[in-house]
Amino acid sequence: MRSFVNKPGSAITESLRGMALCHPEMLEIHYEPDFVRRTRPTPRGKVAVISGSGSGHEPLPTGYVGTGMLDAACPGPIFTSPSPTQMVAATQAVEAGGGVVYIVKNYTGGVLNSELTVEMMESEGITARTVLVNDDVAIAEAGNRRGLGAAPLVMKIAGAAAEAGYGLEDVVKLARRAASNARSMGVGTNTNTLPRAIHPRALTEDSVELGIGIHGEPGRRFVVEGGIDEIADELIGPILADLPASSGDDVLLLVSGLGGTPSLELYLFFQAIHERLGRVGLHVKRQLVGNYLTSLGRGGYLVTVLKLDDDLLHLWDAPVCTPAMRW
Repeated sequence: MRSFVNKPGSAITESLRGMALCHPEMLEIHYEPDFVRRTRPTPRGKVAVISGSGSGHEPLPTGYVGTGMLDAACPGPIFTSPSPTQMVAATQAVEAGGGVVYIVKNYTGGVLNSELTVEMMESEGITARTVLVNDDVAIAEAGNRRGLGAAPLVMKIAGAAAEAGYGLEDVVKLARRAASNARSMGVGTNTNTLPRAIHPRALTEDSVELGIGIHGEPGRRFVVEGGIDEIADELIGPILADLPASSGDDVLLLVSGLGGTPSLELYLFFQAIHERLGRVGLHVKRQLVGNYLTSLGRGGYLVTVLKLDDDLLHLWDAPVCTPAMRW
C-alpha cells in the first residue's frame, strides 16, 4: 500500500499542524522541540502526566492529550523515542507544582531517555516518577517484555487519578497497579507498510506472525488453518497463562488494530476473544475495539486484558476528553 507524504522528513511536523487545526479547543502544539499539550493550563498542584513515543503508533501518544488523560505528549521520529530535550520542554510547559509522572513503554531508547529526563527535572527541583509498561507475554522474561496495548490503558488510569486530585505517589501506585495487571500479545498479517529500513518478511496468504512487536520486531510464523478462531486461541492462551486473574474476576478487554485491519474484522476478533474469556470465568466489564496503538497501518491486532478492581474500574469510568478517547 502506497503512503502519501510530501517529504518523509517533514511528515511528523505537518501531521502535528493538521492535528492543531483539527483540535484547537483541546490541543496546543509546540515545535522545535515538538510536543503537544492541553490548551488549558495545568491547575496549580495537579500531578502532570506525560508520555512519549516514536511516531507511527498514532493515536499514541499525542491523541491521548486532554482532560482526564495526558497533560502533554512527545512524538519522536518514526519508531524512535522522543529526546530528553522534548520531554524536558513538555515538562516545563505543564508541571504545576504537583510533580510529574512519565508513562514509559519498555523499549531501550524510551527507558534511557526517560531516566535522563527524570535526572534533569530533579536537578531543577521537580519531583518526577516513571511508570514502566511491559505487558507483552510473547517475551518470557518479564523484565524484557515490550510495552504494548496496556500503554493507553495505563495513561487513562494515571490521567484520571491526577485529574481527581490524587497526590504524586498515589497516581504512581495506581498506574503501576494497572500496568502489573495487564497482559498483551500481538499478531501481524502483513509487513507492507513498515519503514524501508525494515526488510519485509514475506507472509503467504495462509500465514501470520504471532508475538510481533510494534516496530517491525518479528514474531513466530504460524500457518493458519482454522481462521480467526485459531488465531484467537494462539493469542489468548499465553495471556491467560500469565494474567494475575482467576475465575470470577472482572477484566477490561482491548482489541486494537495496527492500522490496516478493517473494523468488521476487529469486531469478529473481539467476539472470539470475548467468548474465550467467558469460558474461563472472566467477566468482560469494559471493552475497547479500534485503532488505539498502531504500527503505521500494518494488518493485524493487539489483544490486551487488564484485570480490574474497584479503584481501577472507577478511574477507567471517569470522564475523559481527548482526540482519541472520550466519554
